[in-house]
Amino acid sequence: MDKKLLEQSLVLIKPDAMNNSLTGYVLSQLSEFHTGLRFAGAKIVNVNRMLAEEHYAEHRGKPFYAPLIEYIIGISHYPDEPWKRRTIALVYQGEDAVQKIRDISGPTNPHVAREKRPGCIRSLGTIVPLKDAAGNPIGDRIDNLIHASANKEDAEREIKLWFVPGDIPPLMRIYPTEVSSEHYYFKPGKLYKEYEKDSICIVAPGDVVWKSDMDALRLLFEGAAASCTVESVAAKYLINSHTD
Repeated sequence: MDKKLLEQSLVLIKPDAMNNSLTGYVLSQLSEFHTGLRFAGAKIVNVNRMLAEEHYAEHRGKPFYAPLIEYIIGISHYPDEPWKRRTIALVYQGEDAVQKIRDISGPTNPHVAREKRPGCIRSLGTIVPLKDAAGNPIGDRIDNLIHASANKEDAEREIKLWFVPGDIPPLMRIYPTEVSSEHYYFKPGKLYKEYEKDSICIVAPGDVVWKSDMDALRLLFEGAAASCTVESVAAKYLINSHTD
């Protein structure tokens, strides 16, 4: 098959879209009829803090980082209804998947989207001013309904963060996988090959795992530098297994 047809992109339908009953609208805009793309994976995720922090790792330390985490977790839109906090994660596949989805999504800022791309998905979003504890403005939170991978490299990182191989049909997996022959247990900041009290098994013998995850786990267990943190590996394997 032509490799161009195998390009993939992550899409997240965020809590503000669901709070405003726009899920169906978003899905219709991203349908195969409009995009020529196909679903390769889909799941409803109760976003835990570790997953949220890994997804937005590039924004750590910025004034809007904490509100951004609360936004994707669902706290901002469902402060008193934790059972409603969820995000829909999707993998789309096909030729020019990343660019097609970004074109339909529109500019990141909803104000810009309404001006330059009226009718695009993000044109229905909002901007929420943020203030510190003293009431001083510290920036804005962009509630833009949807996340779309910025490029193919980001798509790979994000898909591997939100999906395990078993979430995607074998013939639609475009990234290398490996069958684990070992156990790996996780506690925040720590990795074990044998069970320790309060640790969680994230990988067991026979599990199909992204090869890049297995490579990282081996290096991290040995104390060597890896391409990612143990949290970025563990986050996806703990999806919907616990809440904060």
